[in-house]
Amino acid sequence: MLFNTFLESVVKIKHLELSGEDSHAKMSPPYRLDLAKKMKEKSKTARKAGVMALFYPNTNDETYLVLILRKTYKGVHSAQVGFPGGKYEDEDDNDLMVTAIRETEEEIGVNPLHIDVLKKMSPLYIPPSNFMVHPYIGISKEYLIFTKQDEEVEAIIEVSLSDFLSDNKMLNTRVPTSFNEEVDVPAFKFNGHIVWGATAMMLGEIKDLLKQVL
Repeated sequence: MLFNTFLESVVKIKHLELSGEDSHAKMSPPYRLDLAKKMKEKSKTARKAGVMALFYPNTNDETYLVLILRKTYKGVHSAQVGFPGGKYEDEDDNDLMVTAIRETEEEIGVNPLHIDVLKKMSPLYIPPSNFMVHPYIGISKEYLIFTKQDEEVEAIIEVSLSDFLSDNKMLNTRVPTSFNEEVDVPAFKFNGHIVWGATAMMLGEIKDLLKQVL
């Protein structure tokens, strides 16, 4: 979809209600919802993070979404695909939207002046890391040249809007979990990368929202 066409329609999502848990459940690993319920009390004191689902035009004026592949490290999100974003910092951030914008600049080099935040999506609790993640949909009208933060980002993944909205990019796959076992989970596959877990759940809500206006 051409970016100008996307812009004309996407503003309508400002007035739509979020589907939250209904959308999240479609892309949830089988064990995850029960785990979140068991940890409901702990989630009330979870650390906070803000992430950005940033849409932008490529050089052909087609609409794209940017994701990142995280570095391999000793942690629960090692080598996983996610949104640019990170934890809330008391000294730097007035709110979680500022967190998402600041981290997007740090991780992929996007000037905050080039990001217009369109809508805040439903927060999602991440049991293994004890984070409550707050996703935002952002728009950049600029053609972006990304610069990855080498310490944290292994690769930048540019996903076309047509691929994102296509049901052909959804599948079930077997993945290792933090419980040292493998399970079958719903996932997206973009540019050869498998996207599952919390990121897939947040993407699922964004996809459901966009399909109402595009």
